[in-house]
Amino acid sequence: MNASRHSEALLARFLRYAARGTQSDAAVADAGTIPSTETQRKLAEDIATELRGLGLTDVEVDDNSYLVARVPASPGLEAIPPFGLSAHLDTASDAPGDPVRPLVHRDWDGSPISLADGVVLDPATDTDLARRKGDAIVTSDGTSLLGADDKAGVAEIVTLAEILLSDPSIPHGPIEILLSPDEETGHGMDRVPLRKLKSTAFYTVDGGTAGEIEAECFNAWKVDAVFAGIAAHLGSARGKMVNAVSMAASFVSALPAQESPESTDGRLGYFCALGISGAVERAEVSVFVRDFDIDEMERRLDRLDAIARAVEARYPGGTVTLTRTRQYLNMKRRVDERPEVLSILEEAVRRAGLEPHLKPIRGGTDGSRLTELGIPTPNVFTGGHNYHSRTEWASLAEMIQALDTLVELSRLWAERARDATIRN
Repeated sequence: MNASRHSEALLARFLRYAARGTQSDAAVADAGTIPSTETQRKLAEDIATELRGLGLTDVEVDDNSYLVARVPASPGLEAIPPFGLSAHLDTASDAPGDPVRPLVHRDWDGSPISLADGVVLDPATDTDLARRKGDAIVTSDGTSLLGADDKAGVAEIVTLAEILLSDPSIPHGPIEILLSPDEETGHGMDRVPLRKLKSTAFYTVDGGTAGEIEAECFNAWKVDAVFAGIAAHLGSARGKMVNAVSMAASFVSALPAQESPESTDGRLGYFCALGISGAVERAEVSVFVRDFDIDEMERRLDRLDAIARAVEARYPGGTVTLTRTRQYLNMKRRVDERPEVLSILEEAVRRAGLEPHLKPIRGGTDGSRLTELGIPTPNVFTGGHNYHSRTEWASLAEMIQALDTLVELSRLWAERARDATIRN
């Protein structure tokens, strides 16, 4: 199917969602409140109303703002095992995100796109953008991120539901929709209503460039370091004071610069100090630790322990306490246990006219956690680029290709189920 005739509906839906600021708040989510912002709850409720207006009757938003809906199967295909599609409602807090004023640059001529606040999208330095001459490019006005991560995925899933409900010529089994809060805080699956989900496989629609699919991600830990010092009057501090701020700074400076996010790519892991605060008696540092290999992850965690002991030795009387929190695991092993889930997605991409490109995610998705919970969940491209920044943009043509892929995925799931390829 060529979804291009649905391009204006898809674009309008995306612009409507993107214009709504739904940034999540990590501190609130870390404290146990999901959703962490009321804007996410309101978007979930409004999309639920929209889905009901399209004709869906099985739609629910729970107390934590997880939206679960079900697209009924084509007549005669009701017994086919369902699969699920998931996207997240929140946007990142790395750049301003409310208000968002999306702009559409139709028939883009290939020249740099100048936005507010000196923000420029330059094809000379953005190879993905350089390939999109003649396309409709969607950006913010430069004062905020765009929110294609993951409003593009949400819009594509809802538009798929609209297509399937209105076009009986597309055979498909039952399809579950899961829209989640707080993915960007790492808490997106903390309270997922797992018992309500009937699918044994899901796909997150939360990727980037057209054709890219992802079935492997980082192993991820967060390490919180607390530095306890000893206060003294600065005029007589010699031999008495232990400065926790200096201890924290020493700890951060000992992290290997060549193993930072800005110094690595591909399959290389990293350490990243994301926050530092405190005073003489107590200081705190949060470090994200990432690696694709679980044994290498253990090495990284042990290295942080060694750095902490070295800081204690350098500052006698001070102490360093590390707390490890596992955030998510590499989903590859569990996805490999259900090879048909990925092979169906690869074939859907081909039927949409693209060559699938399998790449590891330098990060994680809600699918990482869903996979860990027993539901293999590869990731599908959306057509969004430069996430978490004011230079974020989306390609309408690639969004249409993502929608085509979802339509073909729906067909294929039904075909393979009838051929008994899919395990329940």
